[in-house]
Amino acid sequence: MKTAVIGASGYAGGELLRLLATHPHFEVTVVSAHSNAGEQVTSVHPQLQSYSGRTFVNVDEIDFAAIQLVFLALPHGESAALIAKIPAHVKIVDLGADYRLEDSLQWEKYYGGKHAGAWVYGMPELAPGQRQAIKKESKVANPGCYATSIALGIAPAISVIDSSDIVVVAASGTTGAGRSAKTNLIGSEVMGSLTSYKFGGVHQHTPEIEQALSAVAQKEAKISFTPILAPMPRGILSTITAKLTKPMTTQQAYELYAKHYADEFFIDLLPAGQMPKTSAVTGSNKVQLQVAVDQHTNRLVVSVAIDNLGKGAAGQAIQNANLICGLSEISGLALDGIGA
Repeated sequence: MKTAVIGASGYAGGELLRLLATHPHFEVTVVSAHSNAGEQVTSVHPQLQSYSGRTFVNVDEIDFAAIQLVFLALPHGESAALIAKIPAHVKIVDLGADYRLEDSLQWEKYYGGKHAGAWVYGMPELAPGQRQAIKKESKVANPGCYATSIALGIAPAISVIDSSDIVVVAASGTTGAGRSAKTNLIGSEVMGSLTSYKFGGVHQHTPEIEQALSAVAQKEAKISFTPILAPMPRGILSTITAKLTKPMTTQQAYELYAKHYADEFFIDLLPAGQMPKTSAVTGSNKVQLQVAVDQHTNRLVVSVAIDNLGKGAAGQAIQNANLICGLSEISGLALDGIGA
């Protein structure tokens, strides 16, 4: 399938290009990046030597009539403006936030500007029926990175917890903040240091996570979310706790998760005593999970590791593209993490 990657100069865009280079069914025929138009792809992504000699083009130069699949890896607010230029028959996976939220008031509160609407939410493992819902569509809203780790971390237990009292502390690598230059993200600032940011429940993924979990629970879900900037380029480690509504042992919680994710290729519930590591999922579309019950406070505790550029962005986008194109879900994605 003739494929375009728009916003390809960013970290998620670069990861899309890397994964698509060996995809058996998607051929990248257009690589677009507005601010880098005319530059060599390898001048921005020197690791992508398979794209040697190719240049970024401006989106206005794209003949969408010759394209079958588009990946949008743009900042929020930019995808919606571009959609009008793309013919209705073209399949689209949007890695941005523009079509994730159903509530226009939540969009205005957390992002600002006009609400573009909502597409099917591209988290196949979230709940029974979600995968089938994605397959029926031609346009998908790819989830946010934090939202992916948190929703997949707590969804299996939603019926046995107080969904109004979910607490999350999650650390992310610096690529989660995008590629544009920011003083607080330069090496001298982040090395050897941890810091919370968007403190006090104001992170823009909060309404997205609550929307996803409320749909699974069939009642209101609320989270208290504190993100942390970690001194590493990529990866997310989320620690999620929630009050249990009935007595449960760690073994029972483990069995609940094992049953829920038994048939999910990309989700690995680790053996007892083994903890998720961000390095173990780097470069992959994998999710690592571990669960326990804190008997002292009667709270479920879940640890989740993903690659924010993999399952949190490009990997999941390709997974969704596979689904809407009628392909095997794992096409081009059957990769283990790199490790230490």
